[in-house]
Amino acid sequence: MKERSMDGKTIILRLEIDTQQAYFGKAVSAIEAAGGDIVAIDVIQTDKQVSIRDLTVKITEAGAAERLQAALQSVPGIRLRHVSDRTFLLHLGGKITIQPKTPIQNRDDLSRVYTPDVARVCQAIEADPKKAFTLTIKRNTVAVVSDGSAVLGLGNIGPYAAMPVMEGKAMLFKQFADVDAFPICLDTQDTEQIIASIKHLAPAFGGINLEDISAPRCFEIERRLRDELDIPVFHDDQHGTAVVLYAGLLNALKLTKRKIEDTRFVICGIGAAGTACTKMLLAGGAKHIVGVDREGILTADKTYSHPMWQWYAQNTNEARISGGLTEALANADVFIGVSAGGILTREHIQSMAPEPIVFAMANPEPEIRPELAEDIVAVMATGRSDYPNQINNVLCFPGIFRGALDSRAVTINEQMKLAAAEAIASVINEDELSRFYIIPSVFNARVVEEVRKRVIQAAQDSGAARRRPRE
Repeated sequence: MKERSMDGKTIILRLEIDTQQAYFGKAVSAIEAAGGDIVAIDVIQTDKQVSIRDLTVKITEAGAAERLQAALQSVPGIRLRHVSDRTFLLHLGGKITIQPKTPIQNRDDLSRVYTPDVARVCQAIEADPKKAFTLTIKRNTVAVVSDGSAVLGLGNIGPYAAMPVMEGKAMLFKQFADVDAFPICLDTQDTEQIIASIKHLAPAFGGINLEDISAPRCFEIERRLRDELDIPVFHDDQHGTAVVLYAGLLNALKLTKRKIEDTRFVICGIGAAGTACTKMLLAGGAKHIVGVDREGILTADKTYSHPMWQWYAQNTNEARISGGLTEALANADVFIGVSAGGILTREHIQSMAPEPIVFAMANPEPEIRPELAEDIVAVMATGRSDYPNQINNVLCFPGIFRGALDSRAVTINEQMKLAAAEAIASVINEDELSRFYIIPSVFNARVVEEVRKRVIQAAQDSGAARRRPRE
């Protein structure tokens, strides 16, 4: 089996071919031998002496880009003038921009959008600050805030390197839910400074999406901001993962004819996402949960320095099971992994109850590859887009914030999150439901609207809404 990288990528090669020494077919052969797949060819210049072409090449094998360049450089008459990664080209100058809603074409337009007429609008908001929701961008704007301390699987890479991810998040908000989101990367990892910075920024925004902030600081930052601001604050790494997991789980339990209150869960990786997933399960009625982290099974018989682990131990594992992952999984119904790649084995799964459900969500490498367990699981889900049943936060945060903004909610509470999960699950009807289809595609147009509607209703029912939106 060929070694694969975590994700394929596309590069563009600009080749200068001396037609007296070489021909195009040699370049093609060298690229294919090095593991490249040519998907497009553009002729830039050609004459009797030189042919210049741009080749778009897809590579999926680890090290293929380096082998490919070396192979081309070894062919007499072929000069590799430039290599461009299409992903990097897409990011040049950033991925988002700001456009005015109305053009400024004359002095009258200028006076109304700016001075002097804008002063009247300022005075109206001064007299009634709530009018900021109707007279400014606040009503439809979310701040995507990170300190760069836990970005994707890259770790603490800092605020500058975090910007491409936050820009991408802003794009998703706009495309899927028409929410205007703006990336804000703070050059501090001090909890108090982060809280103060976001509070100072809050007047301009209708919601705060916390992103890629490491545990345990993320818990304190979100809790304090939720208490001190009157707009929704949502840490997507925690709650987005939990909502989409719970949506997939609802359908997996339905498929295997299980009731959540009778189901035995093992959560591996008790960080931000693992804790949020557990709280969502508890809110949904789960009673039998065992958490496992690097020190083994969390149990109330021990004392932990990590405050979230202490809470976890006191609120789960009522049977006081001890040991590690092997002991936790014996006769368990569901494995939920938000930990590290490759830690789950076939033997682990075979020790579980009949028709086991496995959510191996570590990225980029899942706890176990689906092809290694497909014949022994009832349902398998991962966090990757190249396997069925991807647990992807994009399924929830656009619709949740769309509903929260439209209802002018003061918070995003458990009722709203449960409603969002149920909405995502409901997009798949019983006739469509299968072991390979328990969660809808992020491109399913029904998802955002279903989530929005149910979140609005839950916000109204729970008292979090400040307005009833018009349909």
